[in-house]
Amino acid sequence: HLATSLPLPSERDHLRPRIDLIVFMIDIKSKYSLKNVETSLAYVDASFFLGKVCFLVTGVGRLNSCSVETNVICKLGETYNSPVLFCELELEGVRVATAQRLLRILQICAGYVPGVSALSFVSLMRNSFDY
Repeated sequence: HLATSLPLPSERDHLRPRIDLIVFMIDIKSKYSLKNVETSLAYVDASFFLGKVCFLVTGVGRLNSCSVETNVICKLGETYNSPVLFCELELEGVRVATAQRLLRILQICAGYVPGVSALSFVSLMRNSFDY
């Protein structure tokens, strides 16, 4: 399910499926995109930041036309203890690889990977970013 911003409308709460993963998409060419994500973060329950949120940054193939600094986005990931994935959706191979990564993250968050929890997965990703 897709939403352009949070909070989600409450009138359909009873029809909404369980939320296993929230992916915040940030277009690196749009300051509005970052601002919308920052505003929406206030509506996410704190328990989701224990492995069930990630940031997907698009448009990185054109860094010369960026409106948002990558270090600002990385800081957002650090602040919310959530992974940041960078991709260029214009390139099919990168788009497919990114979709596969997101699907794997979703499988972990939904509990479909035995022995790996969302929290342990984020801890592993955090350690790989620190080195």
